[in-house]
Amino acid sequence: MLTALEVVTTVVVGVMVGVEFAVAFVMNPILNALPEDSTQLGHAHGGRMLGAVMPVWYIGSLVLVAVWVVAAWGHAGTGLVVTAGALLILSVIMSVLLLVPINNRNKTWTPQNRPADWKEQINRWNRYHYARVAVIVAAFTSLVAALV
Repeated sequence: MLTALEVVTTVVVGVMVGVEFAVAFVMNPILNALPEDSTQLGHAHGGRMLGAVMPVWYIGSLVLVAVWVVAAWGHAGTGLVVTAGALLILSVIMSVLLLVPINNRNKTWTPQNRPADWKEQINRWNRYHYARVAVIVAAFTSLVAALV
C-alpha cells in the first residue's frame, strides 16, 4: 500500500510540475508573442482556467505528501519526503501571497478595462512563477530521491 501511495503522490506532483513548467516556458512565451489584446486575453483566460484547478492540485499534492510522511515515518527517505512537503508548503504560501493577488486582477481584465501597467503586472507574475516552479521542481526531485 505504501508503494502505491508513493507512486501516486510522485505522479500527481510530477504532472503538476510539468503543467507549471509548461506555463512558464511554453505557454507564456507563446501568449507574449501575440498582439497586445490577444496576449492580455490569453493571460486572463489562462488565469481563470488554471486558477480554478491549481489550488486543488497544490493542496491535494500537499495532502498526499503528508499522508506519505505519516505512512512511512521511520523508513529510509522520509526526511526527503518531509523536505518535499516543506517546499510544497512554501509554494502554496508563495501562491497565496504573491501570485494569486495578481491573477485575481488579471483574470477580470479585458482590452477595455485593463490597467495601464498590465504588462508590468504580468511580468511580475511571471517572475514569481519562475521562482515557484524552481521550488516545486525541488519538491518533486526530493520525492523522486526518496523513492531510491
